[in-house]
Amino acid sequence: MEKYFKIFLDGYYGYWNYLKSEILYPSWQNYFYWLVGLSLLVWLLEIVFPWRKNQPIIRKDFWLDAFYMFFNFFLFSLIVYNSLSNVFVEVFNDFLGLFGITNLVAIEVNSWPIWGQFLLMFLVADFIQWNTHRLLHRVPWLWEFHKVHHSVEQMGFAAHLRYHWMETIVYKSIQYVPLAMIGFGLDDFFILHIFTIAIGHLNHANIRLTYGPLKYILNNPVMHLWHHAKHLPEGSHGVNYGISLSIWDYLFGTAYIPNEGRDEPLGFEKVEEFPKTFWSQISYPWLRKKS
Repeated sequence: MEKYFKIFLDGYYGYWNYLKSEILYPSWQNYFYWLVGLSLLVWLLEIVFPWRKNQPIIRKDFWLDAFYMFFNFFLFSLIVYNSLSNVFVEVFNDFLGLFGITNLVAIEVNSWPIWGQFLLMFLVADFIQWNTHRLLHRVPWLWEFHKVHHSVEQMGFAAHLRYHWMETIVYKSIQYVPLAMIGFGLDDFFILHIFTIAIGHLNHANIRLTYGPLKYILNNPVMHLWHHAKHLPEGSHGVNYGISLSIWDYLFGTAYIPNEGRDEPLGFEKVEEFPKTFWSQISYPWLRKKS
């Protein structure tokens, strides 16, 4: 237990030092300022090229979503996630060690060209995320957490990172073993993370963008708007589950774009009754079950 406690403390202090460095010492490999820069850039696009022209620049829940961005991207890790995840990884590795397993890597990719490693990680991670996203819609208790993201009623870039912190645990837990088996850590490829953040911001932005023929490969704002639509096809748990890529939805029959849907109502049934503050939203899944 002493070993795990030390890992917990080291993880906490290590992340605190990392976060201070991110804020105090800007660099080209700095997540904090990339997030700020990308957010300002996409917000500028919304202001100059608004798709829904009657939507205010400071849209409904703008500041709530801005807080979610920084909480989910930085503060949650500082509060507990980074330290606990380090402990669970060590516990998992110790458990494997009981069976003589010291290395999960099944596919050696270190000898591949960097572009090949980048492409493989991007495709594998996005496909895992697509399947995990489907689970969030199809499994009732997971949907209660995912409702936070779908409580957005006016789309804007910051809605990208409005989600319950339990989603971080679900996504990272499901991703860990498959990515570890092909030799990838979750922090590999800085540029990949920045690219996926940019795509996610654009997907939620108040801009009309389809990428032309590339819409069958890349997710886009028009397609993703229908994922957030209040009224879905009858009997459907959801549509357009793609994170960065749309190709999985076209391959597996979950793509749905009946029209551009610019003014389509967003949310879910009785979304107007959903809690409106940060604390009430993140406590909602548990309090609701007690009621």
